[in-house]
Amino acid sequence: MLNDRKILAVVPARGGSKGIPLKNLQPVMGVPLVALVGRVIAKLPEIDRAVVSTDHDEIARVAKAAGIAAPFRRPAALSSDQIGDVDVLTHALQATEEVDGTQYDIVLMLQPTSPLRRPEQVLACLNMLVEGGWDAVWTVSETDSKGHPLKQLTVGAGGELDYYDAAAGGIIARQQLSQVYHRNGIAYSVKRECLMGQGSLKGTRTGALVIDGPQLSIDTPFDLELVEWLAARSGQLPR
Repeated sequence: MLNDRKILAVVPARGGSKGIPLKNLQPVMGVPLVALVGRVIAKLPEIDRAVVSTDHDEIARVAKAAGIAAPFRRPAALSSDQIGDVDVLTHALQATEEVDGTQYDIVLMLQPTSPLRRPEQVLACLNMLVEGGWDAVWTVSETDSKGHPLKQLTVGAGGELDYYDAAAGGIIARQQLSQVYHRNGIAYSVKRECLMGQGSLKGTRTGALVIDGPQLSIDTPFDLELVEWLAARSGQLPR
């Protein structure tokens, strides 16, 4: 609980990932990704309840062994790669509240695919939400200028090259580019009334918590290799 707000952490971890089969069970430094989230949660007494939203029994088993409850299974209708976070979190919130017979004030989404998160970053996200009066707070990282939208190109069906944005033709130096940011997946905190009332993970007023340092959201086998290297180099994984 934080400032009398009951917090439900939801770990979304479906079994049907395509880029890496059973991605949420892949080990980093010998620990499954979903279990790494449990290590972070264990260091955050502010979290009242932590559940995994999964359709897969082995993911549920590993999550439970790591201290994340699995009181329900995600239905097949919410387990495809075309389902958004709002639907998954809404189902998890309602299912958990029904089991627990209580109502939670804040939903905290912790995706297993961002294994370099630290407990203090998650707590900072929650504090910003509660103290700043935001509807939601997302953690973000600065995007390198090479990944700026005005540096991107498209290739047509016939191989023709074009700018992704026509304004890119006027860009000469990177100093002309404004700083942009991307989601790093460390934490999303959202008030219940935003998720249920506005039907959104990004409410009318959403704050950005900028996280310094390298972060990685795992989508490919190479990402797994890279995060192993980063973890070994920085000693960043939670113990």
